[in-house]
Amino acid sequence: MNTERQVFITGGTSGIGAAVARAFAATGASVTATGATPAEVEAAQALPANRLIAFHVLDVRQSEHVQAHVGQFTALDVLVNCAGIIQRNAEHDPEAFAQTVDINLNGTMRVCAAARAGLKARQGCIVNTASMLSFFGSGLTPGYSASKGGVAQLTKSLAIAYAADGIRVNAVAPGWIATPLTRALQDDPARSAQIVGRTPMGQSGGTLHHRCGLAGGWRLFDPVKRPVLGPGRCPDGSSRQNSSLAGKLPQRSQPWRLALRRGLPAGRATCVV
Repeated sequence: MNTERQVFITGGTSGIGAAVARAFAATGASVTATGATPAEVEAAQALPANRLIAFHVLDVRQSEHVQAHVGQFTALDVLVNCAGIIQRNAEHDPEAFAQTVDINLNGTMRVCAAARAGLKARQGCIVNTASMLSFFGSGLTPGYSASKGGVAQLTKSLAIAYAADGIRVNAVAPGWIATPLTRALQDDPARSAQIVGRTPMGQSGGTLHHRCGLAGGWRLFDPVKRPVLGPGRCPDGSSRQNSSLAGKLPQRSQPWRLALRRGLPAGRATCVV
């Protein structure tokens, strides 16, 4: 029996996904990470920091492609969904909107469904990547905001659906992390200052900060913490707590709390969505 921890990460060639992949690889886990194109995969493979990670091309829009890559794992301990795109301004076009939703939201569902049997075999866990825009609107990125709002709701739903299989499902909702996906914001001093200005900690996060919030704490991945499911972690420098929307949703009405009261394992979380 193979007891080595098996980890599968989509969107793992750069940014948050790559940082999480390296963190797992450093623990001795067997890590498979994917990128959307051969160029992304080749660039990631060339980095010395990624020498312990197996990279593959995966288009999360293609169900057959997803099933072939993810479904081959008969035993899987951890699935991290980081694959995603953002198309600023362009998402007001319905086709661009649909493309963003298909990758960010539908892609997450496709991968979760394909991994379910393998995760059940090891009573593993799923961590999806939501966003602060799961809670706030964005005039420039309606598709991204809609997709990430959907990821938050999908996470709560799958936490209920997969609980009987012993699979824990959670999400993280990062604030502004310095990654290739946020390059346009990093290159806009006025917009960067606006975002940092509303963050009580007064700084954006690097991928190292997010790795500490997501993988370094291990709370969502630790098999000992089996009661934790459905909620989300928000490594955002407390910007959500500083928002005018903070506290508008009473905790008693949150769907995952209702699910827990219906008999699923109950536990704490550092931040709930």
